[in-house]
Amino acid sequence: MSLPIPPTWASVRPAERLAGTPAVRRDGHWWLVSPTGSLPASDPAFTSELERFATDLAAADRAVEQLLAERQPAREVAR
Repeated sequence: MSLPIPPTWASVRPAERLAGTPAVRRDGHWWLVSPTGSLPASDPAFTSELERFATDLAAADRAVEQLLAERQPAREVAR
């Protein structure tokens, strides 16, 4: 099985990076991307940690969004 074309530093949007790290997920594969090149992350232990971190980060983002949504009506009443 061949890997897809590696992402380049210029092609990676900041929103694609995992919490500002050089880790980027493209087409189901994790990559470490830097200005000098890209390297596929192929170690199963490392990629499973990246997956876990990405999942936890997404859950935290959802929790913050929910807290902000719950606070919104309280701010409108206070005005």
